[in-house]
Amino acid sequence: MSSPTPPPSISLLSPRATQMAGCILICEEKHRAKAKMELNLRQEMQERQVASVASRESEQLKRFEELMELKQRQEYQSMRDMMDRETQESIGRQEKLKEEQRHRMKILNLRLREAEQQRLREAELERQRQLEGRDRRRALNAIQEEILQLNQLLEPTISAQAGPVSDGTSYVTRGNQLCSQVSEVVRTTAEGEFPSVDDMTVAERALHQMRSLIRLMQEENAKAQEKKKELEEEEERRRQAELQAKQEEQQKKEALSVKEKARKKGLQTRAETSTLKWYKELQDSAIQCTQSFEVLNNAKDIQTKKLRMELQKAATIPVSQISSISGSQLREIFDKIAKLLSDRSVVSGGKSVSISQHPKGLDFVSYKLAEKFVKQGEEEVASHHEAAFPIAVVAAGVWELHPKVGDLILAHLHKKCPYAVPHYPPMKDGTSVEDYQRILGYRVDDSGVEGQDSFLKRMSGMIRLYAAIIQLRWPYGSTQKPDPHGINHGWRWLAQMLNMEPLADVTATLLFDFLEVCGHALMKQYQGQFWKLILLIKEEYFPRIEAVTSAGQMGSVMRLKQFLESSLRSRQINPPKGQLTSSFWRS
Repeated sequence: MSSPTPPPSISLLSPRATQMAGCILICEEKHRAKAKMELNLRQEMQERQVASVASRESEQLKRFEELMELKQRQEYQSMRDMMDRETQESIGRQEKLKEEQRHRMKILNLRLREAEQQRLREAELERQRQLEGRDRRRALNAIQEEILQLNQLLEPTISAQAGPVSDGTSYVTRGNQLCSQVSEVVRTTAEGEFPSVDDMTVAERALHQMRSLIRLMQEENAKAQEKKKELEEEEERRRQAELQAKQEEQQKKEALSVKEKARKKGLQTRAETSTLKWYKELQDSAIQCTQSFEVLNNAKDIQTKKLRMELQKAATIPVSQISSISGSQLREIFDKIAKLLSDRSVVSGGKSVSISQHPKGLDFVSYKLAEKFVKQGEEEVASHHEAAFPIAVVAAGVWELHPKVGDLILAHLHKKCPYAVPHYPPMKDGTSVEDYQRILGYRVDDSGVEGQDSFLKRMSGMIRLYAAIIQLRWPYGSTQKPDPHGINHGWRWLAQMLNMEPLADVTATLLFDFLEVCGHALMKQYQGQFWKLILLIKEEYFPRIEAVTSAGQMGSVMRLKQFLESSLRSRQINPPKGQLTSSFWRS
């Protein structure tokens, strides 16, 4: 750039010089303009060059930046690949570690399981050892108790012995020695230790020796008392012979009475006066019993109603559970009923209940119990004849302990089945047909009177129950007490039945059912007199049954006829099906 032009100065030169000076100035001005223009051109050129260089540099910078970005991407991708590889390797290592961990855990679990199984085995062995030890201890205590009891038997045995005193003393001495042996074994195991097998062997050997000792003493006593026993047996045989002679004479009279009446023009149409009196007394007793607990039966308050239901359940549920599964179960049921009637608490439906909770509890329970027994005969025995025996033996046992229950059983039985008296109720004036059918034992409801087959089935069930009761006694009861309603009542029923005119269908059915259940027991008890009665039925009473039986009712008649013919032909009546044997009571 040129410096600024200085302001014009005043020239004092000549015109030529001034002209020259002006030309010079013009020339210089041109040169300056030209130089300025060239300078501008150079500047523009330089600027274009600079712009071109800048453009190239910018492009190079872009390429460089692109190159750098490419390198960065490559490095980043390389790093990503490396990280992916490391990740995959890490995942692989982790999977391997996990697999190793799972393997170790599996091995550890197996070891733990084996350890737990070992612990359980050891615990089971210890428990078994404890159980066996306790069993041995109980057995040892039982052995000691039995030995002590047997040792106590030695004294009364010695006092009854006929031998010398020195022999008795030796038995006592030996018994005391055996007791001491067992006591020593018990003493060694009394401080928490269980008796060993050797200890039990010593105790059992001592018990065996004590039993042998007692047996020897009893044999000596048996020999000493044999003569006395023979005398007593002879006296008993003499008394039995006298009693048997009296019974045979009485039975002969009854059989002759039956035969005499059968030969008459017609038999009775109603029961004997004494029988009707007995029947009425039982019904009056049942009515009085019902009236006595009327307050309990008609109670309105909730607590008394609940008590009534609990007492009824406690009385009836055990009877419903009677079966011939096992003797032990039957004994449990009997014990529960006896406990309830003896004013002891029993558990029923998860609640404790006793008859003392209400003043009339005993009357109510006795009535419901008797009603349930008869209902079981009406329903259960009617469908399953063998069920008569377990039900009857429990009823007989309860009857023996509580005679009032027995009277109520008879009252309910006679009301539902008057043929069990036997009694054929006459139709009184003013009695409707439906009411009379109810009196005869038929079920009458809104739909009408039940069918004859259903009626006979129910009557059959109740007669079978009655026939089982009169021949059974509770095996665990007292043998000293007389049977409250024994086999002699079966003979009475049969004799009175034959004194009455037969009823179509009913008499044949009930005679067959009664004889099938009770015939074996009557045969064993009355022997010759029984066979005379069976012959009487076959020859004289059976034709009367046939005479009143229509053609459509011959099924029961034929069954009775076949039974009579088979029995008379073989002179034997087989024990009834379902009879409880001695093995049943051991089950």
